[in-house]
Amino acid sequence: MVRRFKWKSLMLGLCTVLLAMSLSNVATAQGGPLVLVRDGRVISLEPYALNILRVTMSTDRAAATSAPGYGFVAKPSAEGWTHERDAEGYDVFRSSRMVVRAAPGDLSKEKLPQPMPLDALNLELREHYFGVHGGHGPHNDALLVTTPEGKMLLHMRTWTMAPESADVAQADAGAKTYRVAAMFDSPADEHYYGLGQQQKGWMDLRGHEIRCWHDYSAIGGQDVCVPFMVSSSGYGLVWDNPSKTTADLGFNGRNVWSSEVGDRVSYFVIAGETSDEIYEGYRLLTGVTHMLPKPIYGYIQSKAIYSTQEQVLDVAKEYRQKKLPLDVIVVDFLNMTKQGELDLDPKRWPDPAGMNRELNAMGVGTLLSVWPHFSPGTQFYDMLQSKGWLIHTRDGKPDSGNFKDAIGPNIDTTNPEAAKWFWEKIRDRYVKPYGFDYLWLDETEPDIDPAKDVFSIGSGTRFYNVYPLFHTASVYEGFRRDFGDSRRVMILARAAYLGAQRNGTVFWSSDIISTWDMLKRSIPAGLNFTATGLPYWDTDIAGFFSPLVPPDYHAALKPLIDGSDVRSTIGNYEDYPELFVRWFEWGSFQPVMRAHGERNHNEVWSYGKQAEPILAKYLKLRYGLLPYTYSVAYRSYQTGAPYMRALFMDFPGDPKTADIPDEYMYGPAFLVAPVTEQGATHRTVYLPAGCDWYNFWTNERLHGGETIVADAPIDTLPLFVRAGSIIPFGSDVESTQQPQTISSVRVYPGAGSSFTLFQDDGKTYAYEKGGGSITRLTWDDEAQQLKHEGAPGWSGSDQSVVTVVGK
Repeated sequence: MVRRFKWKSLMLGLCTVLLAMSLSNVATAQGGPLVLVRDGRVISLEPYALNILRVTMSTDRAAATSAPGYGFVAKPSAEGWTHERDAEGYDVFRSSRMVVRAAPGDLSKEKLPQPMPLDALNLELREHYFGVHGGHGPHNDALLVTTPEGKMLLHMRTWTMAPESADVAQADAGAKTYRVAAMFDSPADEHYYGLGQQQKGWMDLRGHEIRCWHDYSAIGGQDVCVPFMVSSSGYGLVWDNPSKTTADLGFNGRNVWSSEVGDRVSYFVIAGETSDEIYEGYRLLTGVTHMLPKPIYGYIQSKAIYSTQEQVLDVAKEYRQKKLPLDVIVVDFLNMTKQGELDLDPKRWPDPAGMNRELNAMGVGTLLSVWPHFSPGTQFYDMLQSKGWLIHTRDGKPDSGNFKDAIGPNIDTTNPEAAKWFWEKIRDRYVKPYGFDYLWLDETEPDIDPAKDVFSIGSGTRFYNVYPLFHTASVYEGFRRDFGDSRRVMILARAAYLGAQRNGTVFWSSDIISTWDMLKRSIPAGLNFTATGLPYWDTDIAGFFSPLVPPDYHAALKPLIDGSDVRSTIGNYEDYPELFVRWFEWGSFQPVMRAHGERNHNEVWSYGKQAEPILAKYLKLRYGLLPYTYSVAYRSYQTGAPYMRALFMDFPGDPKTADIPDEYMYGPAFLVAPVTEQGATHRTVYLPAGCDWYNFWTNERLHGGETIVADAPIDTLPLFVRAGSIIPFGSDVESTQQPQTISSVRVYPGAGSSFTLFQDDGKTYAYEKGGGSITRLTWDDEAQQLKHEGAPGWSGSDQSVVTVVGK
């Protein structure tokens, strides 16, 4: 009886203690997230893998503990994580890869960061006029993330939830939300990459304000927001908020992330010993980067616009007559009778199905532009409006922005019924009857500013950046539903968001201007885009819009290409053929190679007799390297890591690679250094330390860690190969539809290495289930011997195929 009374008293006392804790500081973790309750604030630490942690903070418990936003596909996993509270009151959440220390909610003032002292009266006066009110923060819930060995990865100091501005609150349709922000330490030697596309010329994002939202009219070229950043300190940060977001990186020793609309601060931290491990984490969180149809790794010919069926066929026939490689030709916008009819003008396209059959017989596929706009008066407009399937303002009026009625508003593919309808119309009006192979989904920002609009999922202010994810998914998921594994998807899109890489997408740098300055800025723009975890990016080779060329214009230096025989194409832009050649050389080492732009003619023979043989040389080199490119693309599918790689990814131990904007690795072997100066025939190239290098054109061996002056006559792209590289070359083909054999394998000695050669049908998703063949090539540098195992990579003897450079 006495024991029962004591036990009951003990339990009552324990319950009293727990109740008191629930009103102040509480930590709960039972095989799931660690949830900390701090004086009305809730902090959730939720693992997704041993090296991936989601951090969420809010004054609303439901917001702090609810699922992440759009773009994420992974499920939480707390396996291997433990929680304890140390002697100082810090909550310590750890795995074998990360240690997270959350500061107590009741730290004394002496243990918090403080400004330099002020006298009491000074403070009293300031408090009266400027003092913080409303409990919006900054909240001193410091969070330190380290490796188990103690190396700091990330240190969050404070976070805030402040009232929205009046105009944002009104646009957010009356929802009770906040402007949210978090502040992190920024050590002086830390560098940042990614965050989508900024075309300002930056490589290292440190010291810059990144306006992370889609902005077609941004200075320098369109901004595209993908809020994923990679740090040189060994982590990636994924910011989970789709509203307009600003990242101020490296100012006054800190990074500040802030978003216009939110009911929580939410972000993921991915720890990685290598950059590729960080990309594996991003892949786990947001989805796989699928292999593209093999023709997409070849060459795509386009201009704005091939306006008739006859023009398209004539261009393809000319490529074949000249025996030049070509895999895809583009039927660009303005192909319809009216915007939104989802048809092809029969006056200009009398037999699209016959055209595609004729092109396919030449080994050429078609990429068709389909816009998301629907003009009033067209056959689907009234139905779409009545169902609420057009993006509209708060009063229900479809928003055409500043466009003419001839263009009209965008379809709202955040609505699943509208998305399904949109795909089925594309399928039944273009794909099945006419046989178009691939789809160009232009205007995917959407191009009409959604800040005052309403999507099916909520206000355009709150979900400002997500439309590209939904719009590309509408077509990708439709393809997969209707064609299963039999047909790979390729979608060309102008904007992106977290997870959009899983929709069979290629992204491009939008409608940039055809200038040397734009060429220079495009390289770091592309490197940061692929560093964001979206491997497939390209440019309109040599730009889209022509600059206004004065009648008395002359190039600064004598053009290296004489364009006097193509004045009907270049007008008074005398150095444009040189620009086209330099850009084309670079384009042959982009993930996808595609020429496009507003010009009378835009084919490789359009820029004069001096330019054509150089362009043909790089076109053929692109196809010769297809076995290499296709294999490194397969590696991107496996890991999520890009194969157009900023130098920081492969040379983290070399500080000189932290901010080189105009060199990069193409796969593991090639260092590419495009020429971006008009009239230049040389350029400096830094060869990263830690290995030797070979000049691709001369086979000269060079030492790493040195800056050289590389010869760069107009027909030469400075190109170097890392010692130890194994590069398979394919036989000459004019299309990927032709069988291509491995004609040679070049080994560049100087280090041991391996390379995985992947080959398959190039058309289906069988590779996802183990289809295709894998040949593992291994170079033993000490023995000077190449070994291979797995599927046979080539016919004939090794002696007839393998070349060791320098022997």
